[in-house]
Amino acid sequence: MRTFMQSMKDDQQKFLALMGKLPARLVAEQVAWVLNCQPHDVPILVANRLLKPLGNPPINGVKFFAASDVLGLIDDRAWLAKATNAITQHWQQKNEKARHVEKPDLLSVGN
Repeated sequence: MRTFMQSMKDDQQKFLALMGKLPARLVAEQVAWVLNCQPHDVPILVANRLLKPLGNPPINGVKFFAASDVLGLIDDRAWLAKATNAITQHWQQKNEKARHVEKPDLLSVGN
């Protein structure tokens, strides 16, 4: 897994190293790195209104998040518990649905 700094362009790395802080706007993948979750978990947090993107992005558009907001959330234990529960519940429900999908009988195929 690449780190935040490894995935950026060299110029961006040098500039941010001089600044000593994150960029003002973060994309979902960067938010996931800060929160130590997976990028596919960020839309779950948005859907549960635990994260709010900047502006009014289109449904299928790139969403940006304020770095200051995200950094504030990492110190909020109650928020972290809600976020963890929302992500866990989402995947439990999704896995439960997948278990109940009827599987084709492979033995009867071709008979």
